[in-house]
Formats: sequence, structure tokens, C-alpha cells
Amino acid sequence: MTKTETLPRGILRDRPDRYGLVSRLFHWLLAAMICWQLLGMILKVTLGRVPVAGFFVSHHQQLGSVIFCLVALRLGWALLNRGHRPGHGAGLAGMAARLGQGALYLVMAAVPTIAVLRAWGGTRGFAPFGFEIFAPREVAIGWTRALGELHGPLGWALLVLIGGHVAMALLHQHVLRDGTLRRMV
Repeated sequence: MTKTETLPRGILRDRPDRYGLVSRLFHWLLAAMICWQLLGMILKVTLGRVPVAGFFVSHHQQLGSVIFCLVALRLGWALLNRGHRPGHGAGLAGMAARLGQGALYLVMAAVPTIAVLRAWGGTRGFAPFGFEIFAPREVAIGWTRALGELHGPLGWALLVLIGGHVAMALLHQHVLRDGTLRRMV
């Protein structure tokens, strides 16, 4: 390892040709948890408060708290690896890929952050896994309630962004056959 390298060589660190094990674990773990959250909301919206929807939604706050922490760790890991990660390509396609990836990161961070701020300023308190983080308030803070109204719509925006992400991964794999999907699998 040279003096300029800050991360050890090996399978953990990202490389220009492939994402490392840590990035891949963050990617797929967050993908599974976010899909669980979105599936629960889709079931709740389409079926109402039925047991199957309740099964998925009942741990929304706890899972959202874990997602909040993992997104923060993932963003930190991405910053540590920013000089080592696979590129998005050149030209308009590369710019579109960078913008799409940036939008995913932004919304993925915004949704749970807004939920935490809404809980901090709200009247219900916040106690994921039974540990009180924020005590209930007698009166909600107005701006956190207003900001909290963005949680749901941004969640649906995240679903759209994920759909685009998956579609582009499949396009690269099956049409362009350029090995892009292999970098994360």
C-alpha cells in the first residue's frame, strides 16, 4: 500500500473495474430493506389495513431507522472510495448515469432523514426497537410537520428511481452487454 492509499487493498475496497465487498453489501442490503418498505406501503395503499399489509408495515419505523444508519454509512463509504469506484462513462450517457445515481443517493438519504426530523418535532415521539430517541412533544413543531409531508411522496419518487435503476442495469446486461451489472453482483 502506498502512502497515498487510505484503504487496504483486497476485496473490501472498490476498484475502477468493480465495486468492493462492502459497497456490494450496502447496495444489496439497502435494496432488500427499501423494497420491503415500499412493498408494505404498496400493499397498504392498494389493500388497506389488512393483515398482509400490516405484516410488512408493522416494523416500518424500526426498519427505517436501520436504513437511515446504513445510508449514512454507505455515503461515508462511497466518499472514502470515490477515487477508486467504477466510472459512469463519458458523454451524455455518463452524465445521465451520474445524475441518476446522485438522485438515488439524495432521495435515499432524504426519506429517512425527513422521517427522523418529523419524529423529533412530532407528538408521538420516536422509540425504534423500544429505545426512546425523542420523547413525545405536547405540540408539534410546525416546520417538521410540513417537512414530514414530503416523506411519502419522496418514498414514491424513490420507487420510480429504483425502477429506472433496475431498468438501466437490465439494459446494460441484456442489450448493451457491457458488464456493468457484474460490477455490483
